[in-house]
Amino acid sequence: MTELAFDVDRLVADLVGSELEPWSLRLGQSVLDQEHALKHGHLAGWEAAVAALPPLADIAFSINEGVVSIDGTADSENTQQLRRALQGLIPWRKGPFKFASQPIDTEWRSDWKWDRIESYLKPLDGRVVLDVGCGSGYHLWRMREAGARQVLGIDPSLLYLMQFNAVQHYVNDGAVQFLPLPMEALPSEMAVFDTVFSMGVLYHRRNPGSHLKELQDAMKLGGELVLETLIVPGDTDSSLLLNSRYANMRNIYELPTMPRLERWINDAGFNSIRTVSVEVTSRSEQRST
Repeated sequence: MTELAFDVDRLVADLVGSELEPWSLRLGQSVLDQEHALKHGHLAGWEAAVAALPPLADIAFSINEGVVSIDGTADSENTQQLRRALQGLIPWRKGPFKFASQPIDTEWRSDWKWDRIESYLKPLDGRVVLDVGCGSGYHLWRMREAGARQVLGIDPSLLYLMQFNAVQHYVNDGAVQFLPLPMEALPSEMAVFDTVFSMGVLYHRRNPGSHLKELQDAMKLGGELVLETLIVPGDTDSSLLLNSRYANMRNIYELPTMPRLERWINDAGFNSIRTVSVEVTSRSEQRST
């Protein structure tokens, strides 16, 4: 297995002048402390795919109709090389993306989720934002485009880190960072984030209350939590208890009704709870290739 060569000095340099600067060394050490989680049998291939990304001419970054796009031009040889490199990072789940003339038809329509919540968010202009379980980093770019001053995504998946690195290879935006960390490895009581997103994470936690407390400890006083999770129907304070699997997903332990979810959130010390969208996830929105 190959081990990720994580550059703490680069992280520290990238965070100079940001509100995360005082935490940069601890964040870097938290990554190094992951040890075995930084190793993967496919990592060398993923790293080679990122390294093989060809140069593009007239590079620009844009988001059009929900597609995070690296605009640019390439000759036919570089276009083929670009396609092969991006194929080396399959499966792409959160998206959609487009690299020059190469669209990536991701398994999940993460833009639909963003469309549902965007109008309810406090403006992200100038805010420091955390996205927990950020996947490929799709929403990090949406947050940055919405005006966030600093965006940090965390996710333990090394494949997702490489997919993020593929975008960052062309964008090179030091205000958007991805660290291969689970939430519980983030330094405790950072209290630096104005907005914290936890989307699609809570139902993977054996102890939902501890996750909510970790989220709160990362937030500034008066910050906003954006929580998206699975629920089951019902008007009573109850849950569906599971033994690790639900709808073919692993590590699912408890699905609450909305009243129980709201109680969990209240018990964790949050207030002003608003439910802004309850949707059935369709196969059009989340499919498998």
